Order: sequence, then C-alpha cells, then structure tokens
Amino acid sequence: MSTADQTSLWDLVVQPANKLFIAADLEAFPTELPSGMPIDYELDNGRLVFIMAPPGDIHGAAQSLIATYLTMHGEFKGHGKVRTEVGIVLWRNPDRVVGADVAFIAKKSLPLKRSDEGYLETIPELVVEIRSKNDTLPYVRRKVEHYLKAGVEVVWVVDPTTKTVTVHAAAGDPVTRGASDALELPNIIPGFSLPVADVFRE
Repeated sequence: MSTADQTSLWDLVVQPANKLFIAADLEAFPTELPSGMPIDYELDNGRLVFIMAPPGDIHGAAQSLIATYLTMHGEFKGHGKVRTEVGIVLWRNPDRVVGADVAFIAKKSLPLKRSDEGYLETIPELVVEIRSKNDTLPYVRRKVEHYLKAGVEVVWVVDPTTKTVTVHAAAGDPVTRGASDALELPNIIPGFSLPVADVFRE
C-alpha cells in the first residue's frame, strides 16, 4: 500500500490512546450524533472506524436487488441464509468487526453462530460491498483483503459510479463485470445468475 493510500485509510480511523477497542465496546457507542446524524462503526483490528454518511438511493436500490436475488434463488431454495447490514466478527485479539451490505452464508456453514454482542461469527461464503461516496478505495481494498483472509470465498465490490461489479476470490485475480455480464456462484448457489445490468436498474 502506498503512503497516499495509507493516509487515506488512516484518516478514517481513530486510534484509542491507551487500549484497543473490542466488539463488546461497540454496544456502548451512540447510534447518532447530537444533531441527529446517524453513525455506524467498524473495528479495524481494534481501531475505531466511523461511518457517518448514510448511503444514497442508488446504493439502497442495488443492495435491495442483490439481497432479493440471493433470497429467491439461494435462501428459498435451501442453499443458505441471506443477511443485510450485518456486523461480522472476522477475528479477535485484536477485534476486526465489519459491516457488510449483503452476506450469504451457505448451507454447509449453518447453523449460524452469533457473538455475545449479536454480531455474526460465522464467516459468510459471499460478501457484497457497495461503494458509497464516503468509501475510500484504499479502505474498500483493505476490507476485501480482510474478508478473504478470514475465509470468505467470494467478495463482490459493486460500484454504482462505473456500474460495474468486481469479483474477488481467494484464488485468482479480481475480475470486473459490466452491463453485458452476469454474476454466478457455481460453488455456493448452483444455477445462480444475476445480470449486472439488473443490479443498477433504477
């Protein structure tokens, strides 16, 4: 990671003065600022990450459509479980807690395991990250790296600006899919096919 990328990343992170935070600490944090602005958090190896700007409508539309496809063609057919806006504990000591836009946990990984804080401890087979205006590219890359390190098999990074989906897998280089392509999950949901053009349908 370049020095510029490191600066962009750590601009998002508040380093505690005396100790690292753990997942249980997140329960004590406020869910909104005094002005009423909603605020979410992640833990980057014990360091607190603030996620302040709520996602826009295009983000919400893509998230809803992907979750619906996964529910109809995955969960309802007995292949696993779908979750949206879910906190996932990737590892502990120091704690890495991330918020995934969409996750799919395959049947082989069920039943689900939840932490005492209510976060998902079962590592999903698929995670979907939809870029928002406040998501820096270095931090998205870092999250993808950490998802794969924790055992996620496939990560989709959805970019509403370019209307593309970049597919990251544990093996091989990332592949970017455009409007004429489809997203498939042969090792997770047999027969699943989601046209990329549908992801960005308004």
